[in-house]
Amino acid sequence: MNLDHPRLVDLLKRAYSAEKAAAFAYIGHAGSVRNKEEKKAIKQIEIDEWGHRKEVLEIMQQYNIPVSRYYEIKYHIIGKLIAISCYLIGWFMPFYFAGRLESGNVCEYFVMMHYFHELGIRKHDKILYEMGIKEKEHEVYFLEKIKTSKLLPFFEKIFNWGKKKSYNDVDLDKKYPVEESDIYCKK
Repeated sequence: MNLDHPRLVDLLKRAYSAEKAAAFAYIGHAGSVRNKEEKKAIKQIEIDEWGHRKEVLEIMQQYNIPVSRYYEIKYHIIGKLIAISCYLIGWFMPFYFAGRLESGNVCEYFVMMHYFHELGIRKHDKILYEMGIKEKEHEVYFLEKIKTSKLLPFFEKIFNWGKKKSYNDVDLDKKYPVEESDIYCKK
């Protein structure tokens, strides 16, 4: 079966390749931190990103969606550059930008779910929900690490993410179940 939904097809292709970029970035991030607990947590997030990539590929294969060579090359380079930069830009920025990135990734999976629903397909709801929630957990982890930094208010003002701003409307303390998660990321 092929999907007649160009935005969904493109989003799946981008998500698949972007997960590799994120995993590469977390390899650099984990390598750049000294704290063993932070290193372990970031390594787990890297593992989660590889898992998301595998899950997205499985969905793509069900609909004969090829991997985008363009996105693979683009995000490979981006991920490697971010990984290297983690050793150069200090402690705060890798945590900040990882949290900001994860904040946007939350909606990526809920928007995929919305697009599948437009086609009457609900069989991927559970895995897309789980990946979206996992991305939210990642966002919360990174924000927790920087929430007391004096740099956060400045970065939040410039980059629109932080304690008062998020790129998604998911609240882990008041999660909707999968069946009601259509409400997420409608804007």
